[in-house]
Amino acid sequence: MNDLLDPLLLARWQFGLTTVYHFLFVPLTIGLATTTAIFQTAWVRTAKVEYLRITRFFGSIFLINFAMGVVTGIVQEFQFGMNWSEYSRFVGDIFGAPLALEGLLAFFLEATFIGLWIFGWNRLPQKLHLATIWVTAVGSIVSAYFIIAANAWMQNPVGFELNAERGRAELVDIWAVLTNPVALAAFPHTIAAAFMVSSGLIITAAAWHLSRNQHLDTMRPALKFGLWAMVVSGALTTFFGDQLSLAMVATQPMKMAAAEATYDTVCGADASFSIFTLGTPDGTNELFSIRVPYLLSLLSTHSLDGCVEGINDLQAQYTELWGPGDYTPIIWVTYWAFRWMIGLGMAHVLVAVVGLWLTRKGRMPKQKWVWKVAIWSFPLSLGAMIVGWVFTEMGRQPWIVFSQMFTESAVSPNVTGLDVLISLTAFTLIYGILAVVEVRLIIRAVRKGPPEIGAPDPETGRVEQPSTVY
Repeated sequence: MNDLLDPLLLARWQFGLTTVYHFLFVPLTIGLATTTAIFQTAWVRTAKVEYLRITRFFGSIFLINFAMGVVTGIVQEFQFGMNWSEYSRFVGDIFGAPLALEGLLAFFLEATFIGLWIFGWNRLPQKLHLATIWVTAVGSIVSAYFIIAANAWMQNPVGFELNAERGRAELVDIWAVLTNPVALAAFPHTIAAAFMVSSGLIITAAAWHLSRNQHLDTMRPALKFGLWAMVVSGALTTFFGDQLSLAMVATQPMKMAAAEATYDTVCGADASFSIFTLGTPDGTNELFSIRVPYLLSLLSTHSLDGCVEGINDLQAQYTELWGPGDYTPIIWVTYWAFRWMIGLGMAHVLVAVVGLWLTRKGRMPKQKWVWKVAIWSFPLSLGAMIVGWVFTEMGRQPWIVFSQMFTESAVSPNVTGLDVLISLTAFTLIYGILAVVEVRLIIRAVRKGPPEIGAPDPETGRVEQPSTVY
């Protein structure tokens, strides 16, 4: 019973629950903001009503996610003070700068211009109104950078001095924090993955309508756009992911060793990448695996004869540096999260490639199973991004700030397990209700389809439409 009421364990579960839930909306919001801006640009340039209908359709879904993202994101900041006060005290001087820039600059910019976009239909000049959604899209991307910069400091702390007397990290170089090599590598990888998620939603929504032979004039171009966007963003995600792996090996070699469950240092052909592995229950011994020689060396060092440090060797190094302790993350979590991230990512890119082939030259497949597979694009892409985040955060353990602070040292000292259990239960119930509301709103918006909009006036070219995005 005492273990079940362990404040650290419950605080970690609560943070994981609320963070994963919040992260469901973030990539979709980032991707849909730019996607909506692209569709509206196509309408402004071509005056085709079909593009306006697509803009209004995906714009409404974007707003649903934006609202939910804001609400769930606020909870994240409260948690730092509620359950992780020691962490907040330690990193407050560092986190204050990027989070203040995110809130005061990027989010305010995003929130202001999204309001102008919502209520500016038929009120602002066409091109000025278009500019508001583009500023919103840029604001969402800039906001993501500041958040990633803060998180990257936890992975690779730079630009600070440790005040031993006060027991906290103090900022000495904000530029070093904002140009952290991990942040510079993680940012494009994350943004490209966000576009994979939004592309997945576009494919899913378009496939659902096309499978029912409805809204053909809008869903055909939407499907084609989504398929191409998935392929391009998938390629970019892979490229930037490769760059991120290099930064990870340089700053957190234990994470890469855990991702491959490599216990001893390996080089060249021995530095193989296992597609699938079965091991003993404790994960220390391999029983069976399917491996690709040299691939781990190539991913980690960009050479075929490079070496990858093993868990045992790194454990010995870390023990010498920081004293006795277990410095390995949960191996099975990092190992399988890494593979699920890659596997799900490859799966929905493959769906897009096959989709482009089947819909070439304007063809529309008649087989129902094709559309059923296409509808899974969104869950696959969102799942890939979620497990990628789990890998990133769990691979850092047992550190909450790598090399500086253990996770067990970050929990609030005066919060009891019962306190955390009560808030965890409350958040779970509330988030469960919100999940039902969110899913129903999106399903209803998708099923409703693009709004009916009349043809433009032959004299003025003006299109009669609702005054807001709703």
